[in-house]
Amino acid sequence: MNPDLQKLQPYPFEKLTALKAQVSPNENLSHIALSIGEPKHPAPKFVTQCLKDNIDKVENYPTTKGLPVLRETIAQWLQQRFGLTKICSEQQIVPVNGTREALFAFTQAVIDRSKNGLVVCPNPFYQIYEGAAYLAGAEPHFLPCLEEQGFNPDFDAVSDEVWQKCQLLFLCTPGNPTGAVLELETLTKLIALADKHDFIIASDECYSEIFVEDKQAPIGLLQACESMGRHDYARCVVFHSLSKRSNLPGLRSGFVAGDAKILQPFLLYRTYHGCAMSIHTQLASVAAWGDEGHVKDNRRQYSLKFKAVLEILNDPSLAGKIEVKQTDASFYLWAKTEMDEEQFAQQLFAQQHVTVLPGSYLSRTVDGINPGKNRVRLALVASVEECIEAAERIKQFVQGL
Repeated sequence: MNPDLQKLQPYPFEKLTALKAQVSPNENLSHIALSIGEPKHPAPKFVTQCLKDNIDKVENYPTTKGLPVLRETIAQWLQQRFGLTKICSEQQIVPVNGTREALFAFTQAVIDRSKNGLVVCPNPFYQIYEGAAYLAGAEPHFLPCLEEQGFNPDFDAVSDEVWQKCQLLFLCTPGNPTGAVLELETLTKLIALADKHDFIIASDECYSEIFVEDKQAPIGLLQACESMGRHDYARCVVFHSLSKRSNLPGLRSGFVAGDAKILQPFLLYRTYHGCAMSIHTQLASVAAWGDEGHVKDNRRQYSLKFKAVLEILNDPSLAGKIEVKQTDASFYLWAKTEMDEEQFAQQLFAQQHVTVLPGSYLSRTVDGINPGKNRVRLALVASVEECIEAAERIKQFVQGL
């Protein structure tokens, strides 16, 4: 067996299952899960209908590069959403089966195992970054995302030695679990660092379309390249998905876009890896990327949930016991707790039958600091009514502490 498999930690939800197994939930209350980032809003009917209408396409092998119409539709979306003027659907876009597998596969393709390089990533983080680094023969290097830095890494504090060893920098903007968004100035600085030290920037932007209504949409890495006149997007790639944007997590559809010099070898890797997206899924994806109406409605529902939940959890009676603030984007709240985050999650489940995720399960302890300590992640994915009910139960639980 690959010895690097021994470096992998249990997935956060395995840890959560073990934590909950130690207690019994209040069976007088229905369960409400705020732990997993799985959208619960209905999938767009026109997308599911497109799947049905094209189900006969299962008789055909798909190509790894995908249908031209899919890549062209994605290019049009990138132009409209991020103002890209010269994105090439032929060379700068690769369809993928969701960003999770793409983030992992991309890391395997771009890491040079002979150089003992680093994969630099935020902490807390999406666990795929760590696992992909280890299994590519690299070492993850974690940058803490602390409140005093707006829950983004302090990139200015990273040494030249780390940057010189860095082969791949993972960004997550909007962040999971913090919801923090990187600004244009930061992105342009990072692009300059990538040029200087010759590393690749991979920006995970799958939450980019979930932001509070009437606020500015999060900026993207390729958008930062555009502002610099870098139409080749050198050393930069972005990852986008329909899972959160369109409530289609089971469709497993997304794309990688950016530097053609990186994406063409990545496409070769994927051809051998056997990752082609089925044709009926591609056609359904065309329908989803081509429509913004359902995305706006999606945002509206999340905005309603944020407003209602924050009003409940910012009650003066909870002061000093829990602190919850509006995040920049995504559908998460990154709540600060007075008590230990594992005890908070476990006791909340036992007393109120509400599941949240301890922040330390999404983080690593580096230099004695775990950025997820005394934090829990609340995923506002359930209905507005269920989120309000969950917030009321959390309020009751916290009042009793």
